[in-house]
Amino acid sequence: MQGDKKILYSAAQPTNNLTIGNYIGAVKNWVDLQEEYDCVFAIANMHAITVRQNPAELRKNTLSLLALYIACGIDPKKCVLYLQSHVPAHAELAWVLNTFTYVGEMERMTQFKDKSAKHADNINMGLMDYPVLMAADILLYQADVVPVGVDQRQHLEITRDIAIRFNNLYSPTFTVPEGVYVKVGAKINDLLDPSKKMSKSAENVNGSVFISDDRDTVIRKFKRAVTDSDACVKYDPQNKPGVSNLLSIYSVFSGKTVEECEREFEGKGYGDFKLAVGEAVADKLAPIQAEQARLLADKAYLDGVLKDGAESAARRANRTLSKVYKKIGFYQL
Repeated sequence: MQGDKKILYSAAQPTNNLTIGNYIGAVKNWVDLQEEYDCVFAIANMHAITVRQNPAELRKNTLSLLALYIACGIDPKKCVLYLQSHVPAHAELAWVLNTFTYVGEMERMTQFKDKSAKHADNINMGLMDYPVLMAADILLYQADVVPVGVDQRQHLEITRDIAIRFNNLYSPTFTVPEGVYVKVGAKINDLLDPSKKMSKSAENVNGSVFISDDRDTVIRKFKRAVTDSDACVKYDPQNKPGVSNLLSIYSVFSGKTVEECEREFEGKGYGDFKLAVGEAVADKLAPIQAEQARLLADKAYLDGVLKDGAESAARRANRTLSKVYKKIGFYQL
């Protein structure tokens, strides 16, 4: 813990464009959390290569994501913001933790099963080992808390299991992290199929709204969003999943409560409602997009942020790695 603030760790991959679901579920929360916690935020490019990447695109997406984070309000002066591959301790600790992790635990991971089904031609060890690297990411920084969505709970649990297992064998070494579960807008669903989470890799891109989408595209996608035949704007996820999803999105982007949103559209049709949601989202995205473009034109600044971030992250990570090496018996100079 730095000062009196708890340490918070989170990371995201620089693959594809981020959706407004990623923005609501992760980035927007990071901006708020950096005031309350000692935050360490990573761009997880080592995780990204468990699925084949185009090298030039991966490099481009890395800078694009960094610029996006800063444009959204993540301040490199208030947190540690760095690129995972710039800190070798991630791979080094992951190797050690592999020897405290059981094959059966990895085979049971839901994400491994899902990704193996999607990428049947490339079921590599990195895909299976992904949660161990994630555990190393978190444990290196002695994180007290990790913000997690519903789909990441399993990974946090295995991180806690590995930390406890190591601590029991060698005396307390790692902080055992707790999950911070985001309540409002934690799960934003696909506009065309509200039974599914909005995804960066959805087969039909019209169901996902990307942070990079221009105003016309955003409004067009919302106009096509699935609703129902009731013609009543009411929050009822069970019976009205499409309308409820749009209300969640509108609530976040307008800053109003769901109840206020329901009252606003009382007696109005779905056409007016969907247009208003699209406009609220487009209005919020426009300044973020403009600031991201400005930052991307200043590569020297972005490189400086990454250099400072890597140095700060490495100082913390190496302290933990040195402790681990000493406890397991590695001879050190």
